[in-house]
Amino acid sequence: MSASDLVRSSLRGTAVSLRRMPGSVAASLVLVLLLIVLSGISPFLEPVALTKDLALGVTPAGTAGHPLGTDTLGRDVLLMSMAGTASAIVGPVAVALGSTLLGIVFGITAAWRGGLWDAVVSRACEILLALPVTLLAIVVAGILGGGYWVTVAVLVLLFAPSDVRMVRAATLQQLPRPYVESALALGMPTGRILTFHLLPNVAPIIWANLFVNVAFALVSLAGLSFLGFGVSAQAADWGRQLADGRAFIFQNPAASVVPGVLVIVAAAAINVAGDWASSRSERRAAR
Repeated sequence: MSASDLVRSSLRGTAVSLRRMPGSVAASLVLVLLLIVLSGISPFLEPVALTKDLALGVTPAGTAGHPLGTDTLGRDVLLMSMAGTASAIVGPVAVALGSTLLGIVFGITAAWRGGLWDAVVSRACEILLALPVTLLAIVVAGILGGGYWVTVAVLVLLFAPSDVRMVRAATLQQLPRPYVESALALGMPTGRILTFHLLPNVAPIIWANLFVNVAFALVSLAGLSFLGFGVSAQAADWGRQLADGRAFIFQNPAASVVPGVLVIVAAAAINVAGDWASSRSERRAAR
């Protein structure tokens, strides 16, 4: 088969997959793609979005040159919302990746080694899970002086215990399987068994949880920004816009409604796309 035939076959397979895809999944994937693109161009939009026009002040949606109006500093709400995509998406992705990495390392090793190490990891997770995440994040961020990446680091530590327990439970289910016994009988190194045999078999669960964590972290970070933690007061951020917009909600409701809707839509789209990706991963693993 020639290269052109392979490309044609691949495109045909992609087209068939897209036709079979539920509308909600297709819409979610388009939204996720749009969020990724906006996150990439946000640094270029931010200088323009943060440009103040104090003489203009608050204007309602539909004002000439400002489709969603402006805030009290005369900043365009549409540009602010687009520029705020980076802080809304990059931080939650970092939280999800960091907590997932900790979950994989501590979860798999606790299940594999058992004994004292398993007990220490499990009790530490139980203690952290007993604490309210948002309240603890506020306290720790307040003690450490706040800041966007400090808040992200705190959320990584607070999200990790649930990941550790999930990966540990999934690994314990895999340990009695014949392929693990065969690997041990062949004398394979522990690191190779964990990395190349156990990890791929718990990967579908990890993938599903990764997207859920992104959605939860997005809401948590937006909530902390709303409360005054995370980003600076003048930064483009959906949570900060939502909080600032309350002061002039009757002059320009879009300044509060738009970032609030964006948080909900982005979290829902990431969840739906994550469920779809997880289901595909499970079907492939079952073949």
